[in-house]
Order: sequence, then C-alpha cells, then structure tokens
Amino acid sequence: MTESFEESKAEAPGRTARDDAPVDPALRAVGDKLSGGGRLDFEDGLACLETHDLIGLGRLAFNVRTRLYGDEAYYIANQHLNYTNICVNHCRFCAFHRAPGDPEGYLMTPEEAAGRIAETNANDVREVHVVGGCNPEPDPAYYVALLEALGRARPGLKLKAFTAVEIAHIASRAGCTTREVLERLREAGLCAMPGGGAEVFSERIHQALFPRKIGADRWLAIHGEAHALGLRTNATLLFGHIETHAERVEHLLRLRRQQDLSGGFQCFILLPFHPANTPMAYLPGPSGVDILKTMALSRLMLDNIPHLKAYWIMLGLKLTQVALHFGADDLEGTIVQERIAHQAGAATAQGLTRTQVEAMITAAGFRPVERNTFHEKVEVP
Repeated sequence: MTESFEESKAEAPGRTARDDAPVDPALRAVGDKLSGGGRLDFEDGLACLETHDLIGLGRLAFNVRTRLYGDEAYYIANQHLNYTNICVNHCRFCAFHRAPGDPEGYLMTPEEAAGRIAETNANDVREVHVVGGCNPEPDPAYYVALLEALGRARPGLKLKAFTAVEIAHIASRAGCTTREVLERLREAGLCAMPGGGAEVFSERIHQALFPRKIGADRWLAIHGEAHALGLRTNATLLFGHIETHAERVEHLLRLRRQQDLSGGFQCFILLPFHPANTPMAYLPGPSGVDILKTMALSRLMLDNIPHLKAYWIMLGLKLTQVALHFGADDLEGTIVQERIAHQAGAATAQGLTRTQVEAMITAAGFRPVERNTFHEKVEVP
C-alpha cells in the first residue's frame, strides 16, 4: 500500500457519502465490518455477488470510493499499441490472436511501431500501453529494440508494456529468468506493466480455457518481481464466462494477499468477457447487474489496491458512467486505437478525445482529473 493511498483514506472533500443502510441483512453485516475497519473475507465476497440488493451494495462501494477520492474521476491521455497478434497460446476466450503462419497475423518492426506513435495527432499523449501475443518469431532483442524505438519516437513518453505472460514468454526464448528480462526491459525504458493475462486464478479454468498460458502462481510471482524492481503494475480479472462466484472471490483475495506482500499494484481492472468471434461465442457474457456487483465487490475487497478502473472500451460509455457510482474512480484514457476487445465484439469507439472523456465524466456527476502513468495528477496548460 502506497503512502499516498494511506493518506487518501482520510475523509475526502467534495461529494457527501450516502449512508443509507442496505436492505439485505448480509450486506448490513458487510457494512458493519467495513465501518469497524475490518477486511472482507470469502463469505463476505459471496454475499456481495449473490445479493439482490444492488443499490445497497452500490452504496457501500460508493461510500468507500468517495472517502478515498471525493468527486474525482481519473483518466490519462494514452495510446494503445498491439505490436503483434500472433500467439501460440490459443486461449479459448481470445478473438485477437492468430496462429503462426496465418495470413491475418502480423508483427510490427520496432520502426513501424514507433511510426504509429509518432504519427498520432494527439501530441499530448503521455503513455503508450504495449501488449501483444506470445509470438515465436522475434528474438529477445526485439523487445528491447521495440521499447527503445518508442522512446526515441516520443521522448518523455512513459512505456507501460508487456503482460506477465509476455515476460514469461520472452524469458523462455532468452533462456534466462523473468527477473533478468524485467531488469533489461527497465533499462530500455519500461516503467510499468499492464495487468493482462491474469484471467481467473483457478486451476480448473486454467486447464479448460488457457492451458498453454502461465498459471496464477507464476503470474503473481512475476508481478512480485516487478514490484521489487520498482515497477508499478496493474491487475485484472476476466469474468462472465464459465467461472463461479467462488472463483471470482478467490481471485480477488489472492490479489489482495500479493499486494500485502509486494505492494506494487496501482490499479485493478475488471474485464467483462466479450464472446463474439471466440470458440465460446455461445455464451452471453456478463449482464450489466453482474458487472456492477463485481465492480462494487472489487472496491470493497481490494482495500490495499488504490485505484479501480471502469474500462470504457469493454463496459461501454453508459455503463462506465454508472460504474463510477459503484466504486470505480478511473476509466482508462483516450487510447487512440484498441484492437483486442474490438476483435471480440466490443462496440465502443477505438479511441476518444480528451474532451469526450471529460464530458463523459462530468455528465456522470464527477470531476475529471487527468493523471499520468503513476496515477499522479498532472497540470494541463
């Protein structure tokens, strides 16, 4: 837990927290535990997901969110870059990947990737978010060259790049440890890591949906190594497919335990499953109510991860606005061009302007605050 997060637990100015007691007795018990400074346990988590008192649950999460951040809602001027869609993992929930040799597969050279960043009209982009697949073609030096080329294209741009899955893949190709990979990438400009690849920390689901990808223990260990090196990272949960409520809750508890140990998670992001164009297209994906319940539970249970993101790309703009009332304090950023969620059927725009992001926040009743990669407020001329 960071010092700034601890300090922010003092009553924040601005919006007045709603203190109406929940109707559901189980939620009243959750509220009493929170009021007494207690931590939610497994049974509390199940109670939150299984309640029919959606408004009561939302009030609990809103009160925590308000105590931490008042009426502020954060965003960043950033750009997503998916440098390759070729991947050997063949995860059943992924519509983005292409097998090696597929005519639709691609791999950007470092120079091509840098050109994408350099040609962006938004000159005030502060961060590039770099993720791809586990492509067997590039050698480990490629990833160093990629970061260095991006840094040359826009000096001062913060590089948030490569999931733990990609780090493990690079280490395997290089014949070295994941920590050694992280150290070399940090020297090349890496300053933070995205939270993708966590999926659900369940061995049952690991074997059913992504058996070729690293599992929970390895994912958590790599993030712990990054934290030890001073790299801040995010964390995710992909939900609304075949996981149970119990598996969702255990995922959150494992993230909380890792944060107690290494302290470097700065933001948690819920990723609702989009089934289109995947082998699991027969599933409906999570409902709006399910998304809001899981959002609220995340804010209540992850008491040591400072920020909770309502990722507008995957939630849609309207539900993102509602999610700000269910515990979320961040909604990602301008993005410019996103491919992964859109390959799976996301119907949102691929990017938004700063004006559009701020209008969305304001219309939801909050005050937009631009941040940097480290969730520090920035002054906009």
